[in-house]
Amino acid sequence: MSLASVIQFRVPSAATDANVSASVEPLSDHDLMIAVRAGEIRRLGELFERYHRPLYGFFLRMTNQPSVGEDLVQIVFYRILKYRHTYRDEGKFTAWIYHLARKVAADHFRKHARSPIPTDPAELPETDSDAAHPSDQAESAEDITLLRAAIARLPIEHREVIVLSRIQHLEHKEIARLLECSVGAVKVRSHRALKELREVYFKIRKEKAA
Repeated sequence: MSLASVIQFRVPSAATDANVSASVEPLSDHDLMIAVRAGEIRRLGELFERYHRPLYGFFLRMTNQPSVGEDLVQIVFYRILKYRHTYRDEGKFTAWIYHLARKVAADHFRKHARSPIPTDPAELPETDSDAAHPSDQAESAEDITLLRAAIARLPIEHREVIVLSRIQHLEHKEIARLLECSVGAVKVRSHRALKELREVYFKIRKEKAA
């Protein structure tokens, strides 16, 4: 089965399936993946509908290349189909799909030997971190540009934890599972990433004003 045929699966439209959708509870991500694993490949279309946008956002902010982001999303779903038998009953689907997404991104960066550049950091939401975030001060287009430049200078591992926690809204325990480390280690990495981002942001801002 080609990748193109995989991503063309779609959830039935409301117009053609209104009566069914009104009476049947939608399956959870986990149940859909179990069905895919069991051979109900059409269910992959429902997972695509749910996760296409979040995955695209993840790749876009890591690469700053819309067309590349779309391609990488397709690769993720191709790998879901290819490795569907490795999905475990006790696993959480969100963590599993982002595990695949991180591997796809890593493969892309190794292949192209380039440092990814994130997109508009004005969309970064707040977390429970005690550290102040420079996005609080991004009140103008110029500030947003400076903040974007600051994020671009972060090491990939720091950029990644910011994207996963602040844009993809993954919990610390989910990120810990992805990064194969403790929750405490994730919190430390997040704190360091935000601290470095703050320092780089104000350094660039100072250079700009000089």
